[in-house]
Amino acid sequence: MSIAELHKLSAVEKLQIIEALWGDLVSDEDSLPSLSWHETELVETEKKFLSDSIEILDWQQAKKELRSQFE
Repeated sequence: MSIAELHKLSAVEKLQIIEALWGDLVSDEDSLPSLSWHETELVETEKKFLSDSIEILDWQQAKKELRSQFE
């Protein structure tokens, strides 16, 4: 499928393709490259979590706060 054909798809069709691609990628996680900055960020976030220096939000609250930043 060409980029021009992708542009013609509906949003729902594009999301279905994204889901299929993501499913394919994560089915073999060992083949995905691990970026060094990503591990560093995960370690830092874990340290903050363990020291109670970050606020934990449920997903609904997090979405609400993120959306409010862009309204």
